[in-house]
Amino acid sequence: MDFAFSTNAFREYDLVEAIEILGDIGYDGVEVLLDTPHLYPPEATEEDVERVREAVDDAGLEISNCNAFMLTAIEDFHHPSFIEEDPSYRQRRIDYTLDAVETTAALGADHLSIEPGGPIPEGRSRAWALDTFEDGLREVLERAEEVGVDVMVEPEPDLLIETSAQFLELADRIDSPRLRCNFDAGHFFCVGEQPADLVETLSSYTTHYHLEDIPASREHEHTQLGDGGMDIEGVLDAIAADGYDGYVTVELYPYEETAAETAREALAYLADNGWTG
Repeated sequence: MDFAFSTNAFREYDLVEAIEILGDIGYDGVEVLLDTPHLYPPEATEEDVERVREAVDDAGLEISNCNAFMLTAIEDFHHPSFIEEDPSYRQRRIDYTLDAVETTAALGADHLSIEPGGPIPEGRSRAWALDTFEDGLREVLERAEEVGVDVMVEPEPDLLIETSAQFLELADRIDSPRLRCNFDAGHFFCVGEQPADLVETLSSYTTHYHLEDIPASREHEHTQLGDGGMDIEGVLDAIAADGYDGYVTVELYPYEETAAETAREALAYLADNGWTG
């Protein structure tokens, strides 16, 4: 497997500068944030996309993933979601994701990660939320199938799809070769699952991993590798044993004020534990 770092920790940097820093640190890849202040698909020009492609090449990196989860350009990480009460507001998330699919293809990347529906609106049932998410997701997947990009739903605590079982339920509802899972190890740990035990279970759907540490309390707080209560080594051992040869992206977005130092320390942790050369 190869290791990347997400630029969602580098929101105080220009995207090209963040890419250069990650290349200098020694990562294999970079996850590109498809949101402001980096590359926001509804406003990105062909020149913007080419600038990013050239920066990635010059840094000796590959794009591990395109992150279309956060949407601070409109409101925040989770809103607008795929299951907003207001149909027009909900459509803004769908339209953004359609643009993100196109931008991912233009970057030459293989997949993008998206939110797992969103928070269920007060007064609405889970059944309504699943039906609504399915409608929007099918629209996105149709475009993804046309341009050859995988769409990875990323289970997250307190959103519609939180657990491995809920993801598999969603996958059973939607027959698309482009529906995949962004396996965020910390998120599964937060909801009481053991991520190492899920690697094989979700293997046929997983095309990318997110890695961070989480406090032993299982509170949803992305923590530097080795500083929390997760069995990081066990997770990586399971991924390796499964024969996975893609990217594991370290995602530490809360560390904006120390992004470069945090990225360097995370890679040092991986090196010290024998995961990088």
